[in-house]
Amino acid sequence: MARTFAYVRVSTVGQTAENQVQEITAAGFVIEPHRIIAETVSGSVAARARKGFARLLDRLEKGDVLVVTKLDRLGRDAIDVGTTVRQLDDMGVRVHCLALGGVDLTSSAGRMTMGVINAVAQFERDLLIERTQSGLARARAEGRRLGRSPSIDDRKRSQILEALGRGESINSLASRFGTSRQTVMRIREAHDQSGAVHRTDPDIR
Repeated sequence: MARTFAYVRVSTVGQTAENQVQEITAAGFVIEPHRIIAETVSGSVAARARKGFARLLDRLEKGDVLVVTKLDRLGRDAIDVGTTVRQLDDMGVRVHCLALGGVDLTSSAGRMTMGVINAVAQFERDLLIERTQSGLARARAEGRRLGRSPSIDDRKRSQILEALGRGESINSLASRFGTSRQTVMRIREAHDQSGAVHRTDPDIR
């Protein structure tokens, strides 16, 4: 006899999965409490990396039914969801998603729906890549500098070197110029390698 499971997920500890359980029950699915798997985990985590979902996979058998309220319960993105649904399909588990009208994602209609979702996701990814590449090409053509701007320009670099020569500490310079100790140390080391000699900083032992 087929068993019916529900997988419900919330992102933070302050949230509750009870609304998802009620939604599944209202849709006509009768699920015994010990077959409701709930966990608190970010939606950015892949389904197979979730402890609760991994335990669910160990319990599911051929002929079982898994119910979720939304597709994002099954994965972090369309690719992850598609992989999860295929894995469940291979196990002989039917997957119903309430947000898609309760359609069985392992059925012919469900596979078609997943195909459309995956196609849209791929289109959005390709469009984003195309826009990014176009933007970079335009910036290069206009002679704009790409990447993060240096936090210390040549004028500030000279001021730091002068202050180091006067014996000012690295901690003080980092605070005064709004940068890190490592940045000040790199400036000093680069200058030292060019043949200049500075006083030993009292902060460095």
